[in-house]
Amino acid sequence: MMEMTKEDIKSFALGKGLDLVGVSSIARFDGAPARMHPASIQPEAKSVIVVGRRIVRGAWRGIEEGTYWPSYTTFGYHGLLNTHFIPSPLYETACFIEDGGYEAVPYYPGVPETQPDVEPLRPGAAAPDVHLAIRIAAVAAGLGEIGWSKVFLTSRFGPRQRLAAIITDMELEPDPLVEPGTICDKCMNCVEGCAPDAIPHIKEKKTVSIKIEDKTYEWGDVDMGKCTLSYHGGDSSVSPFIHKAFPGWNIDVKKQNMSEEAAYKFCWSLSLGSWRKTPEFPEGYIIPGHADLGKWGVGGSYGIEGSRGCMRSCFNHLEGKRKAGQQFENPEFIHRKRWMLPIECEGDKGSNR
Repeated sequence: MMEMTKEDIKSFALGKGLDLVGVSSIARFDGAPARMHPASIQPEAKSVIVVGRRIVRGAWRGIEEGTYWPSYTTFGYHGLLNTHFIPSPLYETACFIEDGGYEAVPYYPGVPETQPDVEPLRPGAAAPDVHLAIRIAAVAAGLGEIGWSKVFLTSRFGPRQRLAAIITDMELEPDPLVEPGTICDKCMNCVEGCAPDAIPHIKEKKTVSIKIEDKTYEWGDVDMGKCTLSYHGGDSSVSPFIHKAFPGWNIDVKKQNMSEEAAYKFCWSLSLGSWRKTPEFPEGYIIPGHADLGKWGVGGSYGIEGSRGCMRSCFNHLEGKRKAGQQFENPEFIHRKRWMLPIECEGDKGSNR
């Protein structure tokens, strides 16, 4: 075994390509539900190390211009966590910690925010599957705060990062918490930019809040059904693919009242059908645009809508006002009038214009 400090772990992780490393004590998760608590995964846990890697701003450029989709899903959304970009340095950091004689559990962020009602496998234990609220874990690790749109923000990249974690029985000094309101200034650009109207305006006073130590963090109570339905490709106002595959599609996501789970199932059924081509389905069963993203090897979780309000509008505001740590020659991201497609195609012929 070798002696190591928190600084050794951070230096190692950053040297492997990660951009963000923060540490939380297990005590900061007091009050978390058992099926969202890191100690339910590792009962001897004393610390949670949350790491992040930036999403390059240019990954959104093609979607913002309405011309090219694969970059965001591959390099900004699903691909950051499902390829080597984050898993490799996360794994190597876990190995580094275990070389020091402490157990390290690499944690892949789960998507579900609610879990089915099932029985525990061991009496007194939490039921499977346990999923940390990775954004809250990142707050507890001092990396940033949750913005009004429920997206995690850092002072360096704004909303432009993806997160993962390591749960360990090594006791580490926690990093200082970020003061609430340090990064998010409640500008409401996220509300204005959200295609499905999933983010409530601050005037509606629909909020969620948590308390970590002496600090209270609050954000808008986002309609995750509408958000998911739009983001994963069921919204023809921000998807150029759906009317081509389904002429006559006339679903206004703003008027839907669907759970997050149902929205996932619905959108993934649009994307994950058989690839087999038949005379009846000469292009296969998958929406062609979604299939094009699948060719990049990132599975079925596609960012079709591309976080129009919660991320693009957000970092356009923060970077445009020089409020983010990373600076650009052209600070504002949105340079031209933003595009939005009609919900129902004119003439019902599948045209996307």
